[in-house]
Amino acid sequence: MKLISQLAVVIVSLGAVTAQAQEPNFPHLVTSGYGEVVAKPDMAQFSVKVTETTMNAEQAKAAVDKVIAAFTTQLKSSGVSAQQISSSNLYLAPQYHYPKSGQPELVGYRASRSVTVEVDDVANLNQYLDIALANGINQVDNVQLKVRDEAKYQQQARMAAIEDAKLKARSIAKGFKRNLGGVWRVDYNTMNPQPVMMRAMSMNEKMDASDTYQDATLVIRDRVDVIYKLVD
Repeated sequence: MKLISQLAVVIVSLGAVTAQAQEPNFPHLVTSGYGEVVAKPDMAQFSVKVTETTMNAEQAKAAVDKVIAAFTTQLKSSGVSAQQISSSNLYLAPQYHYPKSGQPELVGYRASRSVTVEVDDVANLNQYLDIALANGINQVDNVQLKVRDEAKYQQQARMAAIEDAKLKARSIAKGFKRNLGGVWRVDYNTMNPQPVMMRAMSMNEKMDASDTYQDATLVIRDRVDVIYKLVD
């Protein structure tokens, strides 16, 4: 027990030394800079689903397979490559009615499959969704809008965050009648852009493209934390 106690004291002491080593022991200023860039999406990804319920499991499977095959075939004929299309495995499950009394009653089999499509040009998105509707797809799970040159916009947001940190540091130091010395530490973690998402919907609902994705924007944000030395 004594050895364990001594070891615990050593570990705690080392932790305290490490914490002290990370904390500057001179006058300093901690500031955070934020930057954001608004980009117009030029790409998209969408997922759709077909669901069928019949009294026969094989018929339910055949029905969804037929819809998926027709949909993907027409997508390819419209210029979408096979690499841009991914289909999920079949989901098939019995459906039961549960009366207040008595045994559950089998009422059919439900089959479903999903397809995810990468859209190179957001201008074609509405056309591809129309193809889905025309071929029997009955649900849109999501539509995600993207920007092609994400790295360029991320760099712009990062530089804006750096300039914001500098501006804040100069302003605060001036307010306290101090001068900025060198940068002592910089902490940085990339902030991923938030995709523009549309809610899941039935294909029976009206989708007004002009009100949904055509005017959407993608905000790319970044942040940097800086510790400056303060001098007289």
